[in-house]
Amino acid sequence: MDWKTRYGRAKRNRLVRLALFCLGIVFLIITAILGPLPGPGGVVTFAIGAGLVLQNSLWARRRYVRLKKWQPKIGGWADWGLRRKSAKRRMERDKAKSAQEAELTN
Repeated sequence: MDWKTRYGRAKRNRLVRLALFCLGIVFLIITAILGPLPGPGGVVTFAIGAGLVLQNSLWARRRYVRLKKWQPKIGGWADWGLRRKSAKRRMERDKAKSAQEAELTN
């Protein structure tokens, strides 16, 4: 059994999901500490923490969807940073739409 299968099975356990959520919160707290320091450390820890929290919290996902509706550019950057499949689909759809519009104007 490969590690992806084991990780997928482990994530079905509530205690594992809670532990991952708490680890994400810890990374977000570390981000506040690393933020004023020079270097990209705060950005990396924020991305890891936000990813863990969004994967394991329905409440956080709902807030994220509201943020994306309110500020589409911010949501797009977050999707790109999290490498979400939905972001890739939207980018491909937008490229196809803009190419079609350019074809119609010519």
